[in-house]
Amino acid sequence: MHILIVHNSIIPAHKYGGTERVIWYLGKELVKQGHCVSYLVNAKSQCPFAKVIPFNETILISSQIPSDVDVVHFNGIEPDVNIKKPYVITQHGNLKENTHFDLNTIFVSKNHATRHNSMAFVHNGIDWDDYGKVDFKTPRKHFHFLAKAAWRIKNVAGAIKTITNTKQEKLVVLGGYRLNFKMGFRFTLSPRISFKGMVGGEDKYKWMRNSKGLLFPVKWHEPFGLALIESLYFGSPVFGTLYGSLPELITKDIGFLSNKRSELSEALENASHFEPQLCHQAAVDLYNAKIMANKYLSFYDLVLNGSPVNQEAPKVFPPDNPLVKD
Repeated sequence: MHILIVHNSIIPAHKYGGTERVIWYLGKELVKQGHCVSYLVNAKSQCPFAKVIPFNETILISSQIPSDVDVVHFNGIEPDVNIKKPYVITQHGNLKENTHFDLNTIFVSKNHATRHNSMAFVHNGIDWDDYGKVDFKTPRKHFHFLAKAAWRIKNVAGAIKTITNTKQEKLVVLGGYRLNFKMGFRFTLSPRISFKGMVGGEDKYKWMRNSKGLLFPVKWHEPFGLALIESLYFGSPVFGTLYGSLPELITKDIGFLSNKRSELSEALENASHFEPQLCHQAAVDLYNAKIMANKYLSFYDLVLNGSPVNQEAPKVFPPDNPLVKD
């Protein structure tokens, strides 16, 4: 099967870039399974295992699809009306209530799908070989926050308050800076908080290897969150809020969830109760690229046989619980 993966971005992602890493590992696994993969992506992209076709924003996407492609996999992009090839669309984020959704839309978690009145979802997966081996005997000295800290919904401010509510725990912020004007002039004074900026690859992994856990008190319904499974891989339990996909992905054996800061702070001080090996194995067994690719292949087969992914077009279906205000 020849699969065209479409996303107007640069691959591979070297620092921030969730969707970019997902489509990279998806394509890599599909090739490993004997399929032909091409990417329709930003012209600055490079890929050793698949053909890169430069994305041209000035013409219709349908005119950029090679004739020998069997199925097109759009990511966050809607096809134009002229497309003749079977296709699916993965929606990676949360959209507004008046958004139009195609029948062939797939979401990235069960919660994400349910909130859009759909049952079609595929969990993101990683090729963990790229992340190296984990030494479970390495001393763990701090917790870490992993997200684009300038986004208020990621709640770095709440993470800092949660840490400073503990007696002596420390936090390493991966994805932000001590001084941030975008947050309304935020300056963090506490010496227990370290900021490492926008890091990726080995620069990011070295901090995660020594972490007691991921602190992830998001203030929105997280569709999936690669930070969750990356942290689990390195043996770090997850401490976060009860929103979006977190209750679906983080069980009591591999993390602690609460919307109360006092409870999160208490859980951090008892993080040694979690087993790093168990966290690691959950990531390896449940969120790998092979499982992700196989589930997408089932959806590819569905549309190739002329059936839609959803019987009714998805729509925004607001959840019952309000977003956290703290």
